[in-house]
Amino acid sequence: MASVDHDPLLLLRGSIASSSAIIPTTSADTSSDNSAEVPLSQATHLLFTHPTRVAIPIDAPTRFVSNGSPVDLRSIYFAWLNHEVAIPEYNASATKLNEELGGAGAVHKFAFVERLELIAWLEGGSEESEYIKPLAGDRDGASATGAASTTAASKAAPTVSARSGRGTLDPRLAQIYNGERRMGDRNSVLRGIKPTDFSHVRKLAQAFMSKKPGPTAITNNPSLAINQKPARRPDPIILLSPSASSLLRMSNIRDFLENGRYTPPDHNASISLLHVSRMMKDIDPNRPMRFILVEGPENFKPEYWNRVVAVFTTGQAWQFKNYRWSQPTDLFRHVLGIYVGWRGEQPPESVRAFGHRVLATSVDKVRDPSQAGAENRWRDREVVEQIWKAIEGNMRSKGWRKDAAPTSI
Repeated sequence: MASVDHDPLLLLRGSIASSSAIIPTTSADTSSDNSAEVPLSQATHLLFTHPTRVAIPIDAPTRFVSNGSPVDLRSIYFAWLNHEVAIPEYNASATKLNEELGGAGAVHKFAFVERLELIAWLEGGSEESEYIKPLAGDRDGASATGAASTTAASKAAPTVSARSGRGTLDPRLAQIYNGERRMGDRNSVLRGIKPTDFSHVRKLAQAFMSKKPGPTAITNNPSLAINQKPARRPDPIILLSPSASSLLRMSNIRDFLENGRYTPPDHNASISLLHVSRMMKDIDPNRPMRFILVEGPENFKPEYWNRVVAVFTTGQAWQFKNYRWSQPTDLFRHVLGIYVGWRGEQPPESVRAFGHRVLATSVDKVRDPSQAGAENRWRDREVVEQIWKAIEGNMRSKGWRKDAAPTSI
């Protein structure tokens, strides 16, 4: 396993954060004269320029695991290069690159949620992922979160290594040793400080460590476990309508849900996924909940449907063709439906036929910017709050909790 300094995932994440160059090259030489950029299909190494120039083999395995196997650096980097494109376009590009590689390698095609998790982690939107293994020797995965954890680990290392002399010391024994009062040097002793023998402390510590843990030991008691990490809650998913007549598309949904302001959608935008954050105080009052927004369930695994908490619809039945429940009457028994139309206009008959399982709301029409009062959209926030209240209530009824998601809906 790579060290922190040469870990491919941390190098890639750090380069993205600092907007530093990442160069596909055919040489392991890190000098600037021999680092000509080549197509990804021809590259044998990725040259990172931040914080130092490091060349990593393009086929090096990473800590990102898919289906039990580590994913290579080429696949990770390729996924990042295509992180803004839609899934069908990403898959087509991956197929083309595999053809160009001609058997010399193969790009892994990430599943829907795997791709979301990877991109969010690389962008710094999340500090952990169920798909990313911690660095070797890092029990709680802290090193994977970035430079701050790396710095903390480097500060703690001298104490542990100096005590053990043979690899890594048990953290509990290290904690006992670190609690000892530090002895002075020869000059401080000559000034009158009486040295103290702490050998008995070490003997007690060694005796403690040599005892076989019983059934009530700290390692077997979850309520007393040291550095116990809270259970990871998966991100809920919201599906949008891909219909061109929908008032809310990927281009304007984030501003609407996060800022409470409606703007017309940009139909030329090619955004495939988004994240929005929202405090759900009745579910988790301590941290915001991150929602994944997509327009379709392509590449959904069956278990992803348990995370779908809302479906925006225009009432057109073709939207649900590839859904787990293709009949609206079945779908909205499991998932909250949301319709957003123009204020003063009746929802379509199909939406009204869905009944109370679809929340029908409306926003003011967008006026001509030259008209007086065109910027007055204070009622948008009322609609947004109504939508979030409905989503939160439905999530609670389905079993969403502070540290868990429902196993079925």
